[in-house]
Amino acid sequence: MQKQGSGPLGALPYTLWLLAAFAAPLAAVALMSVQDSPEPFAPLSFIPAGTQYAELLGDSFYVRTFLNTLLMGAVVTAISAVLAYPVALWLTRLPARWRPLGFACVLVPLLTNVVVRSLGIILLLSPTGFIAQGVMGLGFPRPNMLFGWFAVGLSLTQVFMPFLVLALYDVLEGQDRRLPEAAAGLGAGPAMIFLRVTLPLSLQGLRAGLTVVFLLASTAYVSATLVGGRKVYVSAMVVYKEGLEILNYPLASALAVLMMAASVAAAFLISFVVGRFTPWIGQRRPGRPLVLPRAVETVLEAIAPWVSRALLGIGLFLLLFPLILVAVASVNDTPQASVAQFRGFTWRWYAMILENDRYLSDAWTSAKLAAGAVALSLAISLPAAFALVRGGFRGRDALGAGLMLPLALPGIAIGLGMLKLLQWFSAIPPFIGMLAVHVVLVAPFTLAMLRASVAALDRALEEAAGGLGAAPWRVFQRVVLPQLAPGIFVAGLLGFLISFGEVTVTAFLTTARLQTLPVRIYAEAAFSLENTVNAISTLTILLTVALLLIVNRFVALDRVWKR
Repeated sequence: MQKQGSGPLGALPYTLWLLAAFAAPLAAVALMSVQDSPEPFAPLSFIPAGTQYAELLGDSFYVRTFLNTLLMGAVVTAISAVLAYPVALWLTRLPARWRPLGFACVLVPLLTNVVVRSLGIILLLSPTGFIAQGVMGLGFPRPNMLFGWFAVGLSLTQVFMPFLVLALYDVLEGQDRRLPEAAAGLGAGPAMIFLRVTLPLSLQGLRAGLTVVFLLASTAYVSATLVGGRKVYVSAMVVYKEGLEILNYPLASALAVLMMAASVAAAFLISFVVGRFTPWIGQRRPGRPLVLPRAVETVLEAIAPWVSRALLGIGLFLLLFPLILVAVASVNDTPQASVAQFRGFTWRWYAMILENDRYLSDAWTSAKLAAGAVALSLAISLPAAFALVRGGFRGRDALGAGLMLPLALPGIAIGLGMLKLLQWFSAIPPFIGMLAVHVVLVAPFTLAMLRASVAALDRALEEAAGGLGAAPWRVFQRVVLPQLAPGIFVAGLLGFLISFGEVTVTAFLTTARLQTLPVRIYAEAAFSLENTVNAISTLTILLTVALLLIVNRFVALDRVWKR
């Protein structure tokens, strides 16, 4: 029987989509970055000029903003790693029946859109909020924690730490449980077991997580805009301002190209550093064990249990408590969304949402966009998954890495490039451009999950059906598709949540007549801060929880990530 999707042609639809909706926008950004004139309606020149780069590198504001952004990304990545390890280890040690609930503590924040989570941080750090009240209760003056680098860094840590948790869980769950037991049998305590066994064996997962978190943290602008109160400038905010407000596309494109170059350089640097600490990978030679003075080991063993519990508590608190604050604020009888002090219970903010046609219209737009993105993502990801799993062609691994490339480059560059393409090709409806980009953002996730589902197929059933005379299309319909159905359904639901909550790229492509619900929340949170924002945010949290409950009915949440 012929193998479905066994050749590289199965990945052709996915590849063509990436060329049209990913490579083309990036090419547009690269072309715009080498234009000599900053005028929005100046004719295109195909003779490269370094005018925009010279302006960026010659202006202290741009240079300072760029360096501050990279530093912030590095700090957020480091703090995320410190908090992610205890959470990931906690997940691996949970009993099987409780592990889906533990995963929900990570997946609900991850799949809730960034605006909602930023609102939670605003409520947490508010002058009338939980932390401020606690500090004042201890006799200290009221702290001023909002609208600064600390607030932005905390918000970004809360937003992107789940990526590191999941990357670490993937390798920690696969480790041989007998190794820590053997180390303990030889007299090693918890601290030394972690430093000499757990940490070295998880460095490959740490490398992937660090790369993703640094990329996302150094190109984020939504959290910086909301939590920084427009007093903190990061590079992505400058790209947004120059591109959408000032219409200086060449300068915005040049800065986006520099951000992409920094992301690639950071990925190589992280890979190099981790490679230095994992000499046994690919070379089959043992690494040198970590040797510390006896006094240092004694101190570490004494404080390790307390430190790990404290970091676990901080990590889970940071993931969940801001979302709880948003839900509480949604029924708070105060017109300001940033007021954390509870002043009375009311349902009127929810009533205002139902009476507001704009919210309903934007929610419908988001639902249509997410449904279309999921349908197209599944349609191009399924044959690509067969090609990557069952294909025996040369370059299969390189093709697989290339199809996941949208996860490795700043989404803000894709949004800026698609915006310019839609202006050049005005006959393309804005919804189609937005849909094309959402497919690019969703498809890598659906492809990853479908690859695992295809790899788990029972080939013996297909061979038996073929041996009984069933045509290949009937084998796929009657044997393959029923086995894939749970994986397809789960991938579709998670893809829907990813698309429905997307803000960073979508904000570049919205128009006066076409706006998604998350972008509406972002706009209102950035300017009006009426408490209806918390109400609609709570509804998005409940939607996320409801869809994850449905997913858990088909595949346990801890197995979803392993898929």
